[in-house]
Amino acid sequence: MVPCADPTIPALPMPAAQPPSARSDDGAPAAPLPAGGWFGRYLRVDLTGGEARAVSIAPAVSRMLVGGVGLGTWILARETPPGFDPLGDAAALVLAFGPLVGTPLTTSAKLAFVAKSPLTGRLNDALSSSGFAIAGKRTGFDAIVLTGRARVPSVVLLDGDRLEVVPCPALWGHDLRLDALDAQLAATHPGYELTVAGLAAEHLVRYAGLANNGRHAGRGGLGAVLAAKQIKAVGVRGKRAVPLAHPERAVAIARDLARRSLGPATEKYRALGTVANLATFNRLAALPTRNFQESTFEGAAALSGEALHETRARGRSACSGCTIGCEHFFEVAPGTKPVKAEYENVFALGPLCGVSDPEVVLRASGACDALGLDTISAGGTIAFAMECAERGLFAGTPWEAEASGLRFGDGARLCGLLEAIAHRRPGLGALLAEGSRRVAEILGPPAPDFAPHVKGLEIPGYEPRALQTMALGFAVSPRGADHNRSGAYEVDFSGRVDRLAGAPEAAPLAVEAEDRAAVLDALILCKFLRRALRDVHEEAAEMLAAVTGCAFTGPEVQAVARRIVLLKRLFNAREGWTAAEDTLPARFFEAPLPGGAARGAVLTRAQLDGMKRAYHAVRGLSEDGSVPEEALTAAGLDALGLDWRPAHERSGVRPGQVG
Repeated sequence: MVPCADPTIPALPMPAAQPPSARSDDGAPAAPLPAGGWFGRYLRVDLTGGEARAVSIAPAVSRMLVGGVGLGTWILARETPPGFDPLGDAAALVLAFGPLVGTPLTTSAKLAFVAKSPLTGRLNDALSSSGFAIAGKRTGFDAIVLTGRARVPSVVLLDGDRLEVVPCPALWGHDLRLDALDAQLAATHPGYELTVAGLAAEHLVRYAGLANNGRHAGRGGLGAVLAAKQIKAVGVRGKRAVPLAHPERAVAIARDLARRSLGPATEKYRALGTVANLATFNRLAALPTRNFQESTFEGAAALSGEALHETRARGRSACSGCTIGCEHFFEVAPGTKPVKAEYENVFALGPLCGVSDPEVVLRASGACDALGLDTISAGGTIAFAMECAERGLFAGTPWEAEASGLRFGDGARLCGLLEAIAHRRPGLGALLAEGSRRVAEILGPPAPDFAPHVKGLEIPGYEPRALQTMALGFAVSPRGADHNRSGAYEVDFSGRVDRLAGAPEAAPLAVEAEDRAAVLDALILCKFLRRALRDVHEEAAEMLAAVTGCAFTGPEVQAVARRIVLLKRLFNAREGWTAAEDTLPARFFEAPLPGGAARGAVLTRAQLDGMKRAYHAVRGLSEDGSVPEEALTAAGLDALGLDWRPAHERSGVRPGQVG
């Protein structure tokens, strides 16, 4: 076992976090904190300067944004200059908690990692459930933000108000998989809950994720953001109880919600997990296959949740503080360690790549977890490379020889490429570590027409031509192709619209789904609860009132959701977003689906444009999708005191300073 700390490099005990001022940023006396849920401060850690400081969060800001993704986006905008490099010293990584973390409410043990994505160049948030969220909140901060860059590879350890940056070069460059890395860190720093940047992050793969306790904040490359700061892991240990304004009411709500979480709305997750979706999507011809060339897969039966459960099931588990228990583990081969499998893993490494062997798909899924790769982007980028190779697009390039023979269905090449990508091995591995958008730009036409991404983020397992409200959700999502921040597929499956004929009438329903997701991501609660909730906004208001003591209403919570959606768009506009980004690859407009229940379905550009116009109108956006001044003011975002102008429109303005 290699020692974690290099004895020749002293640990850096940062100064004790200075308490926030008793006055607000404008010099007025700070307003008193609500009775529960929020601590009213975040911890800013400057890794370059070796400084840590507690920064006040005004109660009005907490109420406006609640926490989680909303709070994290505000902090990210406040702590960074416009146009910053997501892997540079000016970048920030925010770990944001919600007001419900540490309470008895089921699925509340979650946190949001928020940063500018090195894959998309746009806002990225990735959620994760674990004991890290509870321990992090119990340090007495509503968020932690890391800025700058450590001088040597290190581990950040926060124990209440005490913070150390411990040099750990022996863990860097040793080809350690996550299990070995977790064990090493746990032995060296016992008692800490840890978030870890794996091997792919160390090599700055643009879709490397973060891991904590077997859970992954996978999308958008936030592992690379942490590793670019020369931080291998963040450990937290806290003892401060999260206060409850009305304990009896909070416990009563928690008991009722736990009971409903075990009802029919979540039965499929308990029985089979999310991989239960695979057979259904295949039946509906909504299962992306061979890089979105098809929407049904002839090998789907062997990869279905039913088949895996019958032949390979090896137990299930649950996230910290969760009553649902959606995690299901399956045996790769007799006598091997079981691996966790979810729909997105199986879709991306199976049908999308034309691979039907369950052993290969499960082995590839386990490899992604061990290496710290986002399965959706890894599978999407490799599937794209397979199609490029079959079309001969690598001919005459430096990758021609290595790409020779790469074909859909080649499980051995799939697994080999995952290793090559995670290590950024010279050749095809280093190329594919950049993601499908950059690969397409390098190869040139016609590759960009079928590169499977929106804003650089690879498309998850929802075929846009068969789920056309979801196509709108993908196009307008600030994160890129995203099924978790939109949820517009719920509209397609609801029967309220024709899923094969996208129309403007679907836009208000897509907005409603997006608002519900924004509320859950601010609280933070698991989206699997959404069908167990009678009314997301009203019940969120009840939870917030019981925990914080603030008298929220359902309409106020919905206003929070809409404010957060606008906040994300404002950040992206500051970082260079243009209306041309809110679209899909040309394939979806030009190639009808070839078979199954969606045979002949195609989405026209005119259809998508019509849906976008309707979406913009509902959101109060300008015709091009930008946030006009009146919408910003109506949402109260002007009160946050941030300058949203891009870098080219201003000068001499410090991050977080009003211009």
